[in-house]
Amino acid sequence: MNTDDSIDYKAEIDRHFAWFETKLPPGPAKFVGWLRKPSSKLVRIPLALLLVLGGIFSILPILGLWMLPLGLILIAQDIPLLEKPVAQFLGWLERKWSERQSAKEAAKERVKNIDRGN
Repeated sequence: MNTDDSIDYKAEIDRHFAWFETKLPPGPAKFVGWLRKPSSKLVRIPLALLLVLGGIFSILPILGLWMLPLGLILIAQDIPLLEKPVAQFLGWLERKWSERQSAKEAAKERVKNIDRGN
């Protein structure tokens, strides 16, 4: 098992970034890929802050909770102090997402079995 000292948090954030990009349509995914480049730092930091704010105010129309993890990932690329907590938060978020998806699949399977009369 990994200890905190042996975990590469930057690589973990990159993995979460890659996963997030796969969930986006091609156009936005290309834009997010461009944002990850070091040359995009002057755009990335203000955008990351706006995304975090938008995620916090996700109860409003248009804004969504999806903005918070994307903003945190973006900001953690430029602030090494945030790499560890952001990577840990994203790991927790990924586990919860997987558990939710598994529960939804299990519920669908139960309904399917009930419909079959099993």
